[in-house]
Amino acid sequence: MARFGFGNHRNDTGNVDSAPDLSATPDTLPISDRLSLLIVDENEAAREAMAHRFSYMKYDVQLAENGATAVTMLAAHRFDVILVDFDMQLISGSETIRRVRVSGMIGSASILSVAPFNNSRAEMDALGAGADEHIAKPFDFDVINIRMRHIVQRARKIEELAHYNEVLDARIARRAMELGETRAELEELRADRGRLVSSIQALYDEIERLTPPPA
Repeated sequence: MARFGFGNHRNDTGNVDSAPDLSATPDTLPISDRLSLLIVDENEAAREAMAHRFSYMKYDVQLAENGATAVTMLAAHRFDVILVDFDMQLISGSETIRRVRVSGMIGSASILSVAPFNNSRAEMDALGAGADEHIAKPFDFDVINIRMRHIVQRARKIEELAHYNEVLDARIARRAMELGETRAELEELRADRGRLVSSIQALYDEIERLTPPPA
């Protein structure tokens, strides 16, 4: 398995992570699905290395050397995943994540931060800035591939649910308007009936007034 960075990626127990069985993760997108990936990293060699590897894993990769460039690219591209290196200097990783998040142009894209292993402060700062997930490096490309596909699938399900809720809310609002119109029509009919009854009563009163008393 190809790894990015130096050494193996070990989890909290000290064991080396291995790629989970994809067949056992039904909530993960199939590896045959192409995804759009934006990599934000000041290190040109790192950008190119990740782009080369992910392109072979069915990602359409775009590269940005800093947060400003990344935000500019959001206007022209729709991404599934935005991978941000947290150790950037010109514009920090947390500031980049914040700018990307508040841009309003990421759609349902998921933001992942990447920082050296065992840097809990970076993880907290990244999540606080708006990252959806944090990845410790060095990482295993096969593992992160499945993690990203799982995150994208989750984001798409949330987007689908949000869309369904919007449609449901619209139906409820339309039905409420229809019921409101029905109530208004009913009130109008009641008012017409009241006016009709009053007119009939007035007519009877006028007839009674004009009718001479019996001899």
